[in-house]
Amino acid sequence: MRKIAVAMAKGGVGKTTTAVNLAHGLALAGYRVLIVDCDTQGQTAKFLGVDPPYGLYEFITGTNTEGHTVAKQETLFPARENLWLLAGGIRLVELKNWLGEQPRDIRQKVLAKSLVPRDGALDYLIFDCAPGWDVLSVNILMAATEVLCPVALQGPALEGLKTFFGYLMSAQRMNQELQLKYVLPTLFDRRTRHSSEIYNVLRRLFSKQICEPIHYNVRLTEAPSCGKSIFEHSRHAAGAMDYNQLVRRIRDDARSQKSA
Repeated sequence: MRKIAVAMAKGGVGKTTTAVNLAHGLALAGYRVLIVDCDTQGQTAKFLGVDPPYGLYEFITGTNTEGHTVAKQETLFPARENLWLLAGGIRLVELKNWLGEQPRDIRQKVLAKSLVPRDGALDYLIFDCAPGWDVLSVNILMAATEVLCPVALQGPALEGLKTFFGYLMSAQRMNQELQLKYVLPTLFDRRTRHSSEIYNVLRRLFSKQICEPIHYNVRLTEAPSCGKSIFEHSRHAAGAMDYNQLVRRIRDDARSQKSA
């Protein structure tokens, strides 16, 4: 099972768009995928058009906010065929408080120890990470082994990347399996020189990790308001083709690792 954190220090770079479309693309390809929403905004459920009664808070603590016991199986919401969701939302504020109250030697690895599916149950764990750095962010990077970093090709993109590298290096000291595996340029606008300039810098800096860019696409911005992935909303749109490329890249990497 591959465990991929979609993470970046800066907001507005397409993390949830990437996490949802990557997860659904892999599910459509026949893989069993769990997407974990680690943001208090709870956007992943909205992007998928679902409203799970429970989520990550109940999964970790074993209770709901009223103190009633909730089984782990009840928290895994079937969002699509082959795709399950552990929802985020405002209850994650309480989860962060709960994690902060745990003994120092275990609080950073609670999620890693809890998210251990039985053999063969899942092919991919996709974490939709919030920007910033807190006890939940640390837990995610302790549970993941790969990082996919979306970088918007606009504004001071490299500043956000520099900040994120500080977080990543701190996490790698505690989790030596964790690797920056993919750098995904997003919001690529062919009409602006700035997009191309940032993209070329990323290609020079990350020749092995760089992915084909996700172009700015109106259909991608429409899909979340319809509660659909890009593959459901407009499967022939440029955004769908871009995310299909990403799915193939990640799928093919897994195949090449097995044959090595």
